[in-house]
Amino acid sequence: MASAPRLLLVEARYYEDISDELARGAIAEIEAAGATFDRVNVPGALEIPGAIAFASEAEDEDGLPLYDGFVALGCVIRGETSHYDLVAGESARGLMDLSIQRLLAVGNGIITVENYDQAWARAKVDQLNKGGGAARAALEMVRLSRRFLGEA
Repeated sequence: MASAPRLLLVEARYYEDISDELARGAIAEIEAAGATFDRVNVPGALEIPGAIAFASEAEDEDGLPLYDGFVALGCVIRGETSHYDLVAGESARGLMDLSIQRLLAVGNGIITVENYDQAWARAKVDQLNKGGGAARAALEMVRLSRRFLGEA
């Protein structure tokens, strides 16, 4: 029987209130699935892929990967400059690169929006619950990796 998945939530804290709500949704999904998790914070969305890359190298006392999957949580709100496009695109690219190149199970919960109201609508657990969706995606990718690659 497969062990319960262990996930790492990596949270960009630039918009702390939004991040807290995304985490609330993710944690509820993880706990409902019977999985376990750890949490780490990074300053912004661009730092999330790097933190996941670091953590993907961590091993337990038996030399096995410490985490089965990762949940990226953060928010990028469009501003007056093109910085939004860079942060939104590069954070997503970084997560996709990790998923494909390192065969990591990653749920992308970095929401990219035009304004604060859109961010809240996507983050709130009783609305779009993108944090919960990212956790579900990570758990499903863990399931698929175990199916195709075997349990670590």
